[in-house]
Amino acid sequence: MSKARIVLPIEGMSCASCAATVQEALTGATGVAAATVNYATAKAAVDYDDAQTGVAELIKTVRAAGYDCGSASVTFGVEQLHYAPSVAPLEQVLGRVKGVVRAAANQATETVTVDYVPGATTAAALEQAVAQAGFQVAEPIPTEDPAERERIMRQREIKTLTWKFVVAMLGSMLLMAEQADSTFRPVDLLGRLLMPLAARLDATLGGRLALDPRWLKVGLALLTLPVMVWSGRQFYRGAWTGFRHRTADMNTLIAVGTGAAFLYSLVATLAPGVFTRAGLPADTYYEAVSAIIALILLGRLLEARAKGRTSRAIRRLAGLRARTAHVMRDGRETELAVEAVVPGDLVIVKPGEKIPVDGVVTEGASAVDESMLTGEPLPVPKKIGDEVVGATVNTTGSVTFRALRVGKDSALGQIVQLVEDAQSTKAPIQRLADRVAGVFVPIVIALAIAAFVAWFDFGPEPAVLFATIALITVLIIACPCALGLATPTAILVGTGKAAESGILVRSGEALERLSRVRAVLLDKTGTITEGKPTVTHIVTAKRPDGTPIAPAEVLKWAAAVEQRSEHPLAAAILRAAKDKQVDLLPVEKFAIMEGRGARGTVDRRIIEVISLRHARERSLELGSLGPDADRLAAQGRTPVIVVVNNTVYAVIAISDPIKPTAKDAILHLKKLGLAVTMVSGDSRKGAEAVAKEVAIEDVIPEVLPSQKAELVKKLQQRGGHVAMVGDGINDAPALAQADVGIAIGTGTDIAMEASDVTLIRGDLRGVVTAIQLSRRTLRTIRWNLLWAFAYNVVLIPVAAGVLYPFTGWLLSPVLASAAMAWSSLSVVLNSLTLRRFKPAWAT
Repeated sequence: MSKARIVLPIEGMSCASCAATVQEALTGATGVAAATVNYATAKAAVDYDDAQTGVAELIKTVRAAGYDCGSASVTFGVEQLHYAPSVAPLEQVLGRVKGVVRAAANQATETVTVDYVPGATTAAALEQAVAQAGFQVAEPIPTEDPAERERIMRQREIKTLTWKFVVAMLGSMLLMAEQADSTFRPVDLLGRLLMPLAARLDATLGGRLALDPRWLKVGLALLTLPVMVWSGRQFYRGAWTGFRHRTADMNTLIAVGTGAAFLYSLVATLAPGVFTRAGLPADTYYEAVSAIIALILLGRLLEARAKGRTSRAIRRLAGLRARTAHVMRDGRETELAVEAVVPGDLVIVKPGEKIPVDGVVTEGASAVDESMLTGEPLPVPKKIGDEVVGATVNTTGSVTFRALRVGKDSALGQIVQLVEDAQSTKAPIQRLADRVAGVFVPIVIALAIAAFVAWFDFGPEPAVLFATIALITVLIIACPCALGLATPTAILVGTGKAAESGILVRSGEALERLSRVRAVLLDKTGTITEGKPTVTHIVTAKRPDGTPIAPAEVLKWAAAVEQRSEHPLAAAILRAAKDKQVDLLPVEKFAIMEGRGARGTVDRRIIEVISLRHARERSLELGSLGPDADRLAAQGRTPVIVVVNNTVYAVIAISDPIKPTAKDAILHLKKLGLAVTMVSGDSRKGAEAVAKEVAIEDVIPEVLPSQKAELVKKLQQRGGHVAMVGDGINDAPALAQADVGIAIGTGTDIAMEASDVTLIRGDLRGVVTAIQLSRRTLRTIRWNLLWAFAYNVVLIPVAAGVLYPFTGWLLSPVLASAAMAWSSLSVVLNSLTLRRFKPAWAT
């Protein structure tokens, strides 16, 4: 038993009994030896067996008890993570650090995100864990801006690689060799350049200069050392770190391959007799060592530049924010950096300026261009009490607003964070690549040794020369990097492209599930329709004396009840009452009848505002209003029945305009081979009228909100993945039940959505774009993986020399290094093709 102890900060406790509840839950958890919860300090001390449970499980236990556990997150760079065959060992080591809840590494961005319990771990412990896994934490970057942090990291990497490549390339030009024949016996270019110069100098000195080729080779060895020690230092340091921690990666293959070539050449230089006594030529391969390092560095340099383009979406999003803000401080207007604005500040925005942070207007009126969030081309009027969103543009008047959410808490900050989180996740399709990458390097080393033995035992003379070339070439050409980059680079570009289109995908797993969707379930209100219903007709009954009831009276009773409701239809009735200048009466005993309407007591009368279906279920006397309600429903309107003391007073017809792009979106969904179903709480006639207008044949009307999740489950049982599209409020259970929940939200409530995919804009064509992009991204990942597997499966045997018996051709280590560099680069370039993606409706 491995004992551990941790102190967890508990949130949400309001009394001592809360502490007792948490303590009881923790004490009963698997692996917990003892737990003590202190209400005064809001902390829980837990003794547990870390072989049976962990911090993540303890936090789940606290949350299951109805409370929360304080946690924090940190993201830092890790050097050379890009070239690791798998990030799983690093994640596992970090996950074992006391206080760490979760660790997620991203090879494409070379970063690690760690969720931890504040106070339970330290930066030093995390850095030590990274070193234990064989890596090194990158130099910290003094900025919280993710776009700026990524730009600086990439700039540093490109600058370092450029200088290392220049040095290696200059060394290679001096040491470059030509292939004399298929056996790869080099003739040193440096020798060709220096020999004539040395001969002239010898003649000038009258033959007093003794020209010894052996000393020339020593000079070549000395010229190779700077290339290895400085330009190739990262390979050898990475290989040595891996050896100390019993791991092997790309650095191991490069270091062993070039190291073997250098040692072979050094022996041929300093002790040529070892070869001549065996009847072998004492050839050197210094030029091959330098050229291999130079070409690999060139590949990494091009790859780093290409990877910089994969994260362009994050930079574009972050670039939308304002840089400065005019803030009232000490009674004066002061211009500050937007990072200095704090909640509660009064911020002044003049015409044409960007709104720096989220807030509520306190003075003035204007119109704000919110197209960056909502896609709505027309400016939205803003007055006192209205919310404004950071990064939108103030177009006309000057306004003053009180800052509410700043930095990462603002709508734009949350969007950027969601995109970053999605890009740091893994898709299930990556699991195979991770499993292969985990054993790739040991297998390659075994194959290289096998190739050496085969050539040494059965190859032509000089066998040791051929065997060494085969060993080096196999080690150099093998490329696990392409396997590791195949998925994360595509997800990086795909989720970034989605964000540019106003689509936020929560994770790589959600993206993969979205690509497999075969049926789409659309909620009517707010999804197919605008979600802004208006009252179009009020048809009233007659009193016993034959006089008709006044529409204003109907609105008086209906609006009094609906003022307590949050339903979109209630908002329509309240707007109609306001337009008619109807005073609202107080309501008592208000109650919501799920899927049926609302009721309450107004001026000692029982007022009900209910659906036509519910009125007929209760057998209420509709009289002549029944046919009127059916006629209005057949026109696509929603009939609402107003009942006063069990007497039907009127039918209020409410129309919710269909979105202009809804029909086009649904037609494109069908072209994608998807089964489209509309679900609605409206009557059959009303739902079918809307469905007919947007070309949907499969309609399920009169569905209560609580029944939608069950409906999704039934569709799933028929086979195939189901996507549910709704407004993310009433449809929350159905969104959670669906294989992919797609919520149509707005920029201000984006963080509250619990769906897999959120459409920032209300355009239903975003669903088409999301599904198309997910399919394109998964297709790109499959091509990347196919290329990565095929490259290694085909070229490793070629490097081992399987073609030599038939063609007399043996692959050069220099060509192998070029092929290896191209392998990783091609995967990144293929992922970048996603940036050219255009949705079907835009072509």
